[in-house]
Amino acid sequence: MTKNCVAKRLKVNGIVQGVGFRPFVFQLAAKYDLKGTVANTSSGVAIHVEGLESQVAAFEAELAASPPPLAYIVEIASRMEAFQNFSGFAIVKSQGESKMSTLISPDVSVCDDCRSEMLDPTDRRYLYPFINCTNCGPRYTIIADIPYDRPKTSMRHFKMCPACQSEYDDPVNRRFHAQPNACAECGPRVALYDNFKNEIAAIDPIAEAAALLKKGRILAIKGLGGYHLAADAANDEAVRCLRNRKIREEKPLAVMSYDLATIRRYAEVGAEAEKLLGSIQRPIVLLKKKAPNPISDQVAPRNNYFGVMLPYTPLHYLLLRHGFIALVMTSGNLSEEPIAIDNEDAFRRLAAIADYFLIHDRDIYLRSDDSIVRQVAGAKRFLRRSRGFVPIPVFLKSKMPATLACGAELKNTVCITKGDQAFLSQHIGDLENMATYDFLKLTIEHLKRILDITPEIIACDRHPDYLSTQYAREQTGVPKIEVQHHHAHIVSCMAEHRLEGAVIGLACDGTGYGSDGAVWGAEILLAEAHDFKRAGHFDYVAMPGSSAAIKEPWRMAVSYLQDAFGDDLRSLNLPVLTGIGNEKLTVITEMITRGVNSPPTSSLGRLFDGVAAICGIRSRVNFEGQAALELEMLAAETAESWYDYNWQKDDVMRIAPAPIIRGVVADIQNRVPVSQISAKFHRTLIRLFADLCGAVRQESGLNRVVLSGGCFQNATLLTGLVRALKENNFAVFTQEQVPTNDGGIALGQAVAAAAVAKK
Repeated sequence: MTKNCVAKRLKVNGIVQGVGFRPFVFQLAAKYDLKGTVANTSSGVAIHVEGLESQVAAFEAELAASPPPLAYIVEIASRMEAFQNFSGFAIVKSQGESKMSTLISPDVSVCDDCRSEMLDPTDRRYLYPFINCTNCGPRYTIIADIPYDRPKTSMRHFKMCPACQSEYDDPVNRRFHAQPNACAECGPRVALYDNFKNEIAAIDPIAEAAALLKKGRILAIKGLGGYHLAADAANDEAVRCLRNRKIREEKPLAVMSYDLATIRRYAEVGAEAEKLLGSIQRPIVLLKKKAPNPISDQVAPRNNYFGVMLPYTPLHYLLLRHGFIALVMTSGNLSEEPIAIDNEDAFRRLAAIADYFLIHDRDIYLRSDDSIVRQVAGAKRFLRRSRGFVPIPVFLKSKMPATLACGAELKNTVCITKGDQAFLSQHIGDLENMATYDFLKLTIEHLKRILDITPEIIACDRHPDYLSTQYAREQTGVPKIEVQHHHAHIVSCMAEHRLEGAVIGLACDGTGYGSDGAVWGAEILLAEAHDFKRAGHFDYVAMPGSSAAIKEPWRMAVSYLQDAFGDDLRSLNLPVLTGIGNEKLTVITEMITRGVNSPPTSSLGRLFDGVAAICGIRSRVNFEGQAALELEMLAAETAESWYDYNWQKDDVMRIAPAPIIRGVVADIQNRVPVSQISAKFHRTLIRLFADLCGAVRQESGLNRVVLSGGCFQNATLLTGLVRALKENNFAVFTQEQVPTNDGGIALGQAVAAAAVAKK
């Protein structure tokens, strides 16, 4: 019989650990009557199979075509091996290797099978809040190192009972080698405490927590990637109290509901949104509000959308089954701090916010905020890419040196490349304090360890004051390459679409350090991975007060009005000017005229701010982009006209904002509704940028347009501009795998820096 048999060794690389891959291989080998072994290694999974040549071939084909649901195969290397005449097929102990290249699975939601068992009174895990199997549950946030085995996770503290161990050891069981496997007898436990760290005696702590939420109390709840602060989303007083204590005045709060039917009571759920909500990643999805709806107005004031998610842990399901329409589930932190993950740290930092704490004793090794997505212009768009998606890599066009990119200042993420894979980290946050900076450093070290990477290049932004740039500059023994902010935006989008060669790049955002020292933000670039040339931008106007102008859009209103009307701005009958007062207006106009603390900017984000303030929408903001967001929210669905615009061409095309501002002011004075002004303003930008791209194409011959930057979170602008460019026969590329805001910029930094090094 053996003379008709062959032996092969297969090495499988990808997301193949902690996802039921070895039991899948075991059962597949049984199906084709093959002998041999399968083992985890530091580079993936190693398989030795022996049997009839036709059966081995069929095994290989099915292995590649039908892996487990959570597996992601990058490559399968196959070679013939000496026949060893194994007597059976076995799963053997993990094999360490000097080189680590396996991919770690992200944290995913509890699967339907586990949820059914949890709600089955006859099941031994009935109402157990940490139920999981090889197809679901925590991964990335509980891993300390690889190979992914229980001793290298936070489950190492919990010795399995005989029943759990039996499941873990059984290759045909759904929990075979499920590293977080546990039950109420041997696994993590949940407990309820008050904010003085006194345990609340309760037969069912989760039911008691639900009762407290219904009374309007605020709870800190330990989840998968960190703590949430929770409140009854239908209770105005509770939500207002949460905002006051968290110091989060108006920024929208995310909510969680038990199922889709409940979500449909307060939000519009289309087919694509339903897919996003129900995906194993369970992101927060932006959904249009229904009117009227039972959710408190305090959840998302002056916003047409709710950020909504379905439960993704067993504990969430057990809490929400107590009859809530929705619970606010916002990050467990004070504003601008990283979310709490450690129990003691949570008590220390959140006791002034939360009345009670629903905690557990399974450690979280690495915090991971909820991801945020929305469906725009025919694709899923990330506002934040974190839990559920990290650390799945972006696959690049070609291999590049190991590069660490340190990201931007706001919405920071970092990126590490390995071969043709770029690993973007989870959301780190705004680098405005030492706690977030420490999280940046922790994340970098964790990624370097689990990916076994020593960076050969370090990339960062050119802004000298960014903490991420300062971190890069402090590293020794590694070449550092600084990448211009807007160039990185464009290369980020090019990288995820695997584009090579020159493109027309349109980078629009709020703030980026320009090559001339000005604050850029509406840039038309002729870009390649290694370099760029500035082809056009908005004419500079002053930012009176510098960063103060970001928090107080009335300052930008004055700047744009002075640019458009000169000294005649004082004769304009505009509410924004009345609210400022003559004395303050004089100070600001003098600052602009004399150039005192008033850096020049070409930013589209600042133009949005200025127009919002001129329209009387928002003179001060409580969170980044608030004025622009509210201007978009007020836009009528259609606009019949647009404002005048023009540009002049010398070395670059310089767009004059003054004609647009004069048009907005004329409409205000003619009492045109703000909804129409907003719609006309958006339509103006769409036509303007489409025309500019046409002019650049005529000169350069380039026909590919790449859009990136935080302003393209604006659905009206993105949808309209993509449509206009395609109608003009451009090939248009937008960001789908990583955020278009600064959360995706590290990818562009890494690829650009590697391209510069190669040149």
